[in-house]
This record gives sequence, structure tokens and C-alpha cells, in this order.
Amino acid sequence: MERRRSTRRPNRRYRRPWLKKCKEYIRTFIAFMFSNVGIIGLVIGYTIAGAFIFQFLESGKFIEVHYNAIKNRTLYAQKLWNISMKLNRGVDLREKDFREAVTVELLAFQENFVNLTRKGFDGTDDTDGKKSWSFAGAFLFSLTVITTIGYGNIWPHTPNGKIASIIYAIIGMPLFLLYLSNIGDVMARSFKWIYANLCLCRWCPGVAKRRAERRMRRDQKMMNADYDSESKSDKSSSSNSVDINMELDVLNRRESVISDVLTNYTEGSYDVENVTVPITVCLMIMVGYICGGAILFCQWEQDSGWSFLDASYFCFISLSTIGFGDFVPGDKIFGGGKIEEILELKFVFCSMYLMLGMALIAMCFNLMQEEVIHKIRSTIRTVKYIFRCR
Repeated sequence: MERRRSTRRPNRRYRRPWLKKCKEYIRTFIAFMFSNVGIIGLVIGYTIAGAFIFQFLESGKFIEVHYNAIKNRTLYAQKLWNISMKLNRGVDLREKDFREAVTVELLAFQENFVNLTRKGFDGTDDTDGKKSWSFAGAFLFSLTVITTIGYGNIWPHTPNGKIASIIYAIIGMPLFLLYLSNIGDVMARSFKWIYANLCLCRWCPGVAKRRAERRMRRDQKMMNADYDSESKSDKSSSSNSVDINMELDVLNRRESVISDVLTNYTEGSYDVENVTVPITVCLMIMVGYICGGAILFCQWEQDSGWSFLDASYFCFISLSTIGFGDFVPGDKIFGGGKIEEILELKFVFCSMYLMLGMALIAMCFNLMQEEVIHKIRSTIRTVKYIFRCR
């Protein structure tokens, strides 16, 4: 009998629906964006987007406090002129009367301008915000918002700008904390590897041998204490007879452990993850980074009269996210929006200095935390050893 040919069509290759493909692509994209490389680009892109948003919302908008400052300045200048004309009408112009009248007006002018400064007046006649809200100024403002530094030298004056600042900070601050966590971990692991292979002289035979001998002597003391405690317990249990086999077993076990310790540490086969960086090294890194930034800011802000102490103070206040705002990078950052000022090296360095410095501080805190935990555990083991020897 002839077989009937199947009329079924061959099974085509299974094709996933486009919705599942989109979900997989989105999942892959999100995983990349929150990886170590993607989180850096995400933070930089978010800051740049915030700069354009705040520049659009605030630049070119009327700033009432600046207008009131200009108006009051003109008003008090007119008052001083009227005082001068009034006193000049007399035949005898006395200096004492002139000084008293002018002092009253100057004190009122001073008090008025202090109040205006508290409301946001920065000493310029920028009534439309074009100078302070250039791209460079808006970028620095966006960076200080998500890093919680908050210098306070500029802030949004319009209602839309204030609402945008709230939403921008709610999204940006967790994003920057994620950046600090990820990059701090990566930098901590990298520095531990560098410290283990270079600073500990892993491949220096003399240093490795001395370190192994110290570790061997410490472990030998621990084994001797264990052996003595076991011997005492055996003597108390059986004062008339001594179990020779048990003593030999303890002795052989002690020698094997000591030989293993010596072999492992002379060959340098220790785990880098278990290496702890001393707290002094972490403090030296932070102090060196602050002093290095202080030297550069001191040179770049000579026109503003920054000393080395002022620059060091600015670096510390910024990296610790305190941000008093009494020292802020100078007039070059708050330019008129020209391409030369936007791409200025000083402005780029200031932004990168803050982002890299905060990640470095997070790395140092991570390493210091591991060192403190290691010291606490070592102390607990020592205390247990002392009580056990007793």
C-alpha cells in the first residue's frame, strides 16, 4: 500500500511575538543602564538634561528681586542728591550735618540690600537670568541638586522652575546614590587589588617570607594554647595515666596546620577579597585628593582671592555635601552662554572633580568599614583566646 502523503505543512520556526521582543530589549537596556558603565552615562545625561530644562524654564524670565535692587539703588542715589542740594542752599555747609543725614540714608540702604540679598539678589543687574542661567550655571545647579550639595548661589525663581526642581531632585538623588554605591564598590575592589599586589609586595620574597613567619608564629602560639588546654583537660580527667595516642594526634595536627600556613603564605596564595586596607591609607587618599583639588582651584581662582586654605575648605565642604555656598567657583562658570565658556576646561574639571571625588569618598568609607569590621572581629577572637587560656 502506498503511504498517503501528509497534507500538513511543515512546522515553521516559532516566532516570538513582537511584544515579547520589545520586553526583552527593554529589560536588556535597563540592565545595561544600571550597570557600572551605564550608570555613569545615565547620571551625566540626566545632569545635562536638567541643565537644558532649567535653562529653558529660568533663562529670559523676569527676576523681580534684581529689578527691585536696581530700583532701590536709583532711589537712594536720588535721596543723597536731594540731601546735598538741600544742605547747599544754606550759606554755611557744615560737614557734621551732611555726615549725619547721609549716614541715616546709607544705613537704610544697607539694611534694604541685605534683605534683597537674602531673597536672591547676587549683586548683578541680570534681571532676565541670562547670565546666571547659562548652560554652565544650569549644569552646576543640576549637579548640586542631585548631589545634595546645594550651594545656594542660584535657585529657581519661577513657579515652573520650583516644581521642576522638586521632581528633578526626587528622581536624581536616588540615581546619584546608586551611582555612588556601584562606582564606590568597583573602585574599592580595584584599589584592594592594587594594594594587595603592590603595596603588600606580594611578589617580593623577603617581605612575603617575613609576613609568613609572623603569621606562622601567631598560629603556632594559638596551637600551643590549644594543645596545653587539651593536655590539662586530659590530666585532670586521668591523673594516673596519659593517653599517648591522643597527644601524638594533637601534635601531628598542629604541625600539619603550621606547615600549611607556611606553604600558603610563602607562595602568596591568599585571597585578595580578604585583604583589608588600613584606615591611615584611606585618610591619606582623601587628604591627598582634597589638597590636589585645592592647589588647582587656588591657581584658577586667583582673581577671586582664594587662598590655599579657602580652596581646601571649598573642596572639603563640597565633597562632604555640606555646601555652605560661601565659596563657589567663580565668574568663568557663570558666563554668557558662549561656546568657549560652555566647553571651558575649568568648568569640566569642576564637575568631574565633584563626581569623581564623591565616588572616591564612598570608596574610602567602604574600605574603612571593612577595616573596622576586621579589627572588631580580631579583637573578639583575641578576647576569646585570652579567656580560653585562663
